[in-house]
Amino acid sequence: MRKLRLIPDDTHIRLMWLRRFNFPVSVLLSAVSVALFIVIGPDYGIDFRGGSLIEMKPLQQTVDVGSVRSTLGALDLGDIQVQEVSDLIDDTHNILVRIEQQAGGDEAEQRALTRVREAMGDTVEFERVEIVGPRVSGELAYNGTLALLVTLFAILVYVWFRFEWQFAVGAIVATAHDVMMTLGFFVVAGLEFNLASIAAILTIVGYSLNDTVVVYDRVRENLRKFKKMPIAALLDQSVNDTLARTTMTSLTTLLALLALYIFGGTVIRSFIAAMMFGVVIGTYSSIYIAAPLLIFFRLRPGAATADEAPEAAEAGGKV
Repeated sequence: MRKLRLIPDDTHIRLMWLRRFNFPVSVLLSAVSVALFIVIGPDYGIDFRGGSLIEMKPLQQTVDVGSVRSTLGALDLGDIQVQEVSDLIDDTHNILVRIEQQAGGDEAEQRALTRVREAMGDTVEFERVEIVGPRVSGELAYNGTLALLVTLFAILVYVWFRFEWQFAVGAIVATAHDVMMTLGFFVVAGLEFNLASIAAILTIVGYSLNDTVVVYDRVRENLRKFKKMPIAALLDQSVNDTLARTTMTSLTTLLALLALYIFGGTVIRSFIAAMMFGVVIGTYSSIYIAAPLLIFFRLRPGAATADEAPEAAEAGGKV
């Protein structure tokens, strides 16, 4: 049987010269993403801002988003968000209600939930109820941020010991790029940002790092093999060597995530959407960010770049 390949194994695509264009674009988009996250902010879930989350299944045809909004609005519980969510598997249309954090702690949250149950009566079935108090939400936000920072530091130490400092800094910059772009994606796409979002970002960090290490490992092998090859030509060859594997891994991961996005239900949809974006941006950063950064950090300072010596790039690694 013929091997399934999106990209042939023996490609010779010059990718490093694009750093003059993709570096400024990536820096600009990363800065914009962080600015959007700070200034506008994502749609924080109750994990971070506290409050109550209620998913209810209508038992009568007269119960819809508008009627639920008017019924709960009369309870004077503060900001209430009501939206319809659907499940493609069993063709159900539930109603998701978010109630802002109540003054008075957990007891006030429980009283608000009791009033909601009494107001809705037997017209709906409560399928999911989540209540997070202000103290818990603050601790979750702190621990989530701390987990992300510790992960990035651990990546820096791991890659530094395994390779050289240029590889370590390149990996951390590429990973930070993926994190910032994902944060911007949450704002632009209007996805709910909760603890599952932190888990998605950490998963993206692991996926991106794995992809980057595969490329860096081939770079290290070629550094020993082609001692006189210009660094840009060597990086081009290293990325081309791993390009078929990288694209195939990304595609199969995206197919699995797409199935989960369609059939997994609304609970994990934000998580899966962020993961799909992270796989794409992680693949991009491994090729167009992590590898070209080694030129910027002068991994092989005594060698010319491929742009300065195109004949060496065409030599295909002959020494």
